[in-house]
Amino acid sequence: MSAGPAGWTARLKAYEGRTATVAAVGRDPVNLPMIRHWCEAMGDTGPAYTGPDAVAPPTMLQAWTMGGLSGQVRRAGPFDDLLGLLDEAGCTSVVATDCEQEYLRPLRPGDEITYDTVIESVSERKATRLGSGYFVTTRMEVRSAGELVGTHRFRILKYAPAAARPGSGRPRPVVNRDNAGFWEGVAAHRLLIQRCAGCGTLRLPWLPGCGACGCLEWDTVAASGEGTVYSYVVMHHPPFPAFDPPYAVGLIELSEGVRIVSNVTGVPYDKVRIGMPVRLEFERYDAEMVLPVFRAGDGTEGGGH
Repeated sequence: MSAGPAGWTARLKAYEGRTATVAAVGRDPVNLPMIRHWCEAMGDTGPAYTGPDAVAPPTMLQAWTMGGLSGQVRRAGPFDDLLGLLDEAGCTSVVATDCEQEYLRPLRPGDEITYDTVIESVSERKATRLGSGYFVTTRMEVRSAGELVGTHRFRILKYAPAAARPGSGRPRPVVNRDNAGFWEGVAAHRLLIQRCAGCGTLRLPWLPGCGACGCLEWDTVAASGEGTVYSYVVMHHPPFPAFDPPYAVGLIELSEGVRIVSNVTGVPYDKVRIGMPVRLEFERYDAEMVLPVFRAGDGTEGGGH
């Protein structure tokens, strides 16, 4: 680092406005199979996404620009240079923090995608629970036939991992004004599902408004605790001090029809199967944190209901 912290920050900020990808082309045109897989995974049965006049769900915007397992081959040098500087500063870890999208027109099967990305901003050094580092925001402009169809802002934190504190245990959930009631319920051993006061649609995770009718009023219902494994992954890597891989993470479909991501316990990780019945339990990890988990196998206990 040269010229002290101020000089270092200025060096990083010199990358603002420089290109991260240039004239990149989506690996595949917008297509119905990808739309179908997305809708099945998300449980989205919207009629606009099927039939001869189908459009792609707007939230798929980033899907058409992903490089796949082979990586992004058109990434520009300045972005790699910026990440390299942060690595040199000890900020060797990275976590995605949030994204913002703007949709200007629907994408339709057959649309060819091109996109450019710029480094929009680099923050001053910030202290977080993960460690201190820098938030880097990129802005992607997505086009079809030269027409701007959407923008995608993506923010990462490049940070120097904080030293583990004895007994720090699992990472804390992010609690905000939109989901505080959910975590209050968990602390009381109740898994609360939002119910729209306008159309009665149930939703989980919690959101400020109904995705079906837009109503902002809601109440809650307590989950019965019964569910099945809708899908799952087995985590092998990366290792993390609070976890002991391999372990199974399931997408659980509750009997009420909503889904939640949680650990599957009670059976070895390699015995978890799609369709396996599970039962809600609440597991205490330390004096402050209780989390919902789902136990498979015989003789499962109830979840505090």
